[in-house]
Amino acid sequence: MADELELLRGANPVPHDGPHLGDGPLDHDAERRLERLLRERPSRRLLPGPGRPRLAWGLVATAVVAALTLTLVLSGPDTTPAVAAPRPLVVRAGSTPVPLDRLAERAEQAAADGSPRLRKGTHVQSWSLGMSDDKPPITLPEERIVRWRADASHTELVVATDPRHPGRPVLSAAGGEPHLVDDGHVISDRTYPPSWSDAPPKSPPPSDPARLRAYLTEAQYDDGPLTTPQLLDAVEVLLDHWTLGARETAALVRLLADAEGLRPVGQVTDRLGRRGQAYVYDGSGVRHMLITDPATGAVLGLESTFTADEPEYGVKKGDVMSYSAWMR
Repeated sequence: MADELELLRGANPVPHDGPHLGDGPLDHDAERRLERLLRERPSRRLLPGPGRPRLAWGLVATAVVAALTLTLVLSGPDTTPAVAAPRPLVVRAGSTPVPLDRLAERAEQAAADGSPRLRKGTHVQSWSLGMSDDKPPITLPEERIVRWRADASHTELVVATDPRHPGRPVLSAAGGEPHLVDDGHVISDRTYPPSWSDAPPKSPPPSDPARLRAYLTEAQYDDGPLTTPQLLDAVEVLLDHWTLGARETAALVRLLADAEGLRPVGQVTDRLGRRGQAYVYDGSGVRHMLITDPATGAVLGLESTFTADEPEYGVKKGDVMSYSAWMR
């Protein structure tokens, strides 16, 4: 196996500065190098027996998978199982940043016919980092679907799954200590009785920027103007309750365009494989990245990363603290 790993390191299908390093797909050059590695390796070391090329191919493929994917690390029977955190999203080199004012114009144009419409409920994939002062940090990937019914009751389905690695075991903390579960393991499946509320974020969000600002301020239980980090937190709360329509999206992007310190940085590919425009706010100890659909302005995701080492919690600068990806 050592020979295969050395060959893999030499082929280097994913260089450290490659734009696809992390959770996105390999680029064409990386795919070409990886294909050549798999094609050429069996002829260099054939295993005994009539099926030896196939067996050698399997060994190489195993080495490649082990080296190129994030793996679950079990550090011992008496320690918490830890999963490698997702890498921060990488801005595509050479991509053109789109100012939020311009994105707001696109969102308003896309909302001209009012479609799609606002819908109560959410579909979100999230990765969150669990930390303690005596155990290594762990990343917990979950998917949550909330659907509301006409009688004001609603269902909530939560499963442990990571779309970056379909079919692989997933780390879950449901029920106590972190443990491995099968991909798609149902954490909870609940139906809630009818409930009504006229307070944000339960009440419908407005499609006017000024009124939406007041709505988000109330949702954050704040009396004063929201800071940019507070506004981004409020956006997360909003999208965890509502799937925005085109008009609400346009109002939100117009609101974000006025946020101090939220700057465009270029194009990224999110953890669900979608292309988006990224906007970054560098806060105290945390870097926030907002990912939006470049055509409609719809928020695709929010990522928070550490901007300094936190040795007491076992995290380093650049580690992903949390990430949410919303879907319709």
